[in-house]
Amino acid sequence: MFDDVNGEYFVVANGEGQYSIWPAQRELPRGWQEEGPARSREQCLSYIEETWTDMTPKSVRETVGR
Repeated sequence: MFDDVNGEYFVVANGEGQYSIWPAQRELPRGWQEEGPARSREQCLSYIEETWTDMTPKSVRETVGR
């Protein structure tokens, strides 16, 4: 499901600022929101690599004052 190189995916993010990909034809899991339009797996992974530069969860960043 997540390794279909010909499929379309959404980049999704949760409230902690963590990113993933999700198959476009499936309902999003609770707590995750789309980040832009459906696109290829490779495009999604590139977007995440460029965007998600700090993998520390939001709640931890706020606690330590980052």
